[in-house]
Amino acid sequence: MRVHAAWPRLCVFAASLAIALLLIMPSRAADTYPDHKVRVIVPFAAGGPTDVIARLVSERLSEAWGQQLYVENMPGAGGNLGVEIGGRAAPDGYTIIVVSTGFIINPSMYSKIGYDPVKDFAPISLVAASPNVVTIHPSVPAKDLKELIALIKGNPGKYSFAQPATGSTPHLAGELFKQSYNLDLVTVPFNAAPLAVNSTLGNHTPIAFTALPPAIGNIKDGSLRGIAILAKQRVAALPELPTNGEEGVPGLESDTLTGIVAPAGTPQTIIDKWNAAIVKMAADPETRKKLDTLGFVTVANSPCEFAERIKSEMARWDKVVKTAGIHVD
Repeated sequence: MRVHAAWPRLCVFAASLAIALLLIMPSRAADTYPDHKVRVIVPFAAGGPTDVIARLVSERLSEAWGQQLYVENMPGAGGNLGVEIGGRAAPDGYTIIVVSTGFIINPSMYSKIGYDPVKDFAPISLVAASPNVVTIHPSVPAKDLKELIALIKGNPGKYSFAQPATGSTPHLAGELFKQSYNLDLVTVPFNAAPLAVNSTLGNHTPIAFTALPPAIGNIKDGSLRGIAILAKQRVAALPELPTNGEEGVPGLESDTLTGIVAPAGTPQTIIDKWNAAIVKMAADPETRKKLDTLGFVTVANSPCEFAERIKSEMARWDKVVKTAGIHVD
């Protein structure tokens, strides 16, 4: 699926039009919203990257709006359960869903899924992105991605990589790595990023592909060797760690995304109010510093830009999923 070249200009136009309409036609819904508690669904267990951002957003917006935004964790089926429940909620702004990249990828993997990422939801904003990272046990004799490729090629079937969840972008980045360089590298799935990191710490799986936040502490203390950030630019949290492009291995850039959506049909005035609040929150130096420290890159884009990102990510990872033969019943 290719994003049309004119879409960015259309996004700017749509955003400008929405602001103009809000100025000339004030909405009672926007003026009074929220007038009671807002449920914020996280389709994963507490403590993960999606949950961390959901709680940060809920805390900041509760303070700004004077109404409680409460997080409700609904793990299950790779995130599908909570997303499906959120998608069926009344489109009145009082149920909001915080999604990760699985929201975008799962339709390519699952034979049956109860939602459509494009048709069933109204994008609000991509709040932040966490670039994925490749780490290895210190005993592995490779100092960069090129050396790691040569090592795996010279020892077919000997090496394995840990990944935090089937269909996550770290998993698919590892599969893309294998596909791009025809590597005989064993994939070892885990149910959470800390488990994948611990497996590599113990040298059970000498290589790990994870999002940055779960691995950042181990990279800093040297218990894991960071090989590369899979991003276009280095990150503030680990400025010394080069990107995959700098190491001469382009095309592996991938993020674990954390965004906010509402059920389709939610009034545009409420969508715009949410988006404006997130943009304002993201501009706060204290918030940005906190996200940087945790290994996130702040995005806070427009609803239209987030919609484009959803479509482009769906197209990119659908190809990787099909080539790898990943399928979940």
